[in-house]
Amino acid sequence: MKFLKILLIAFLVIGGLGYAVYYFGTNMASEKVMETISTELENSGELENIKSAIESDPELMAFVEEAEAADPESLPFTTKEEATRVLIQKIGLTELNDLRVQAQEGTVSKEQIISQMEANLTEEEILALKVVAYKELYGQ
Repeated sequence: MKFLKILLIAFLVIGGLGYAVYYFGTNMASEKVMETISTELENSGELENIKSAIESDPELMAFVEEAEAADPESLPFTTKEEATRVLIQKIGLTELNDLRVQAQEGTVSKEQIISQMEANLTEEEILALKVVAYKELYGQ
């Protein structure tokens, strides 16, 4: 009986440690990803190119306008760190990196990226991503 108690306690401790590693690991990964991408965009001047590409595309401008009208109180997240964490949890770091590389190489269309996001995220999460992107692009 004592052996079962020790075994149960060991499983609980290992389970708790596993959850903590997962939780803090995704936090650290999301912070690292956001730091890297933000620095890369700022240093390369790509942020202005992205803004002009969005403003010249009517479909993407519709996304921006939808984000502008959204109520931040009803969103599941409002910061880029939280958004990155949700994306890592729902899509996975490897898949996100593959999408990023494909987008940079031009081998994936925006429709494919949008359908990938719609397949993995809820409507509220997609709207929250739009709001976070809007805030990042327009500094609000």
